[in-house]
Amino acid sequence: MLKKLLMVVAMSAVTATAFAGDAARAEAKQVIELKDGSTVYIFKDGKMAMEDKVGRAMRMKKDTVMETKDGQKIIMHGDEVMRLDSLLKKGHEGG
Repeated sequence: MLKKLLMVVAMSAVTATAFAGDAARAEAKQVIELKDGSTVYIFKDGKMAMEDKVGRAMRMKKDTVMETKDGQKIIMHGDEVMRLDSLLKKGHEGG
């Protein structure tokens, strides 16, 4: 019984994470998966923001070099952490 309950909780967490970034992905011009499991969003104005592997917007220093899943290097331009945080939370507010 406990095993089934844990499986349901785990599947629910994965599903919630999958929908959490819908607004962010729609707003971004490009979404890049990184080697460490995080995600970089490049917006239409060229500014960038990063989501950590658990789905939270995270602060990045300008000119930080990041490695994509396929081994390419990209450089962070414009830390839009609040913009991404707002998009990730869009549609998930309580009430």
